[in-house]
Amino acid sequence: MEDIKVRFGKKVRELRLLKEISQEKLAELADLDRTYIPGIESGKRNVSITVMEKLSIALEVNLSDLLKNL
Repeated sequence: MEDIKVRFGKKVRELRLLKEISQEKLAELADLDRTYIPGIESGKRNVSITVMEKLSIALEVNLSDLLKNL
């Protein structure tokens, strides 16, 4: 089974692309450094619950939906 960080990153990327926003725009919406998003999407970052919440708000999804089926 794939690492949870990789699965989470893929989910973030999928939702970001559905919203048709760039990594830079997502970083801006989530109040994160623009270099942080590629690390998340590639599964290299171990994100905190605080960052997960910021991403869910920026992507306009419930945190539970962001974590569903990981």
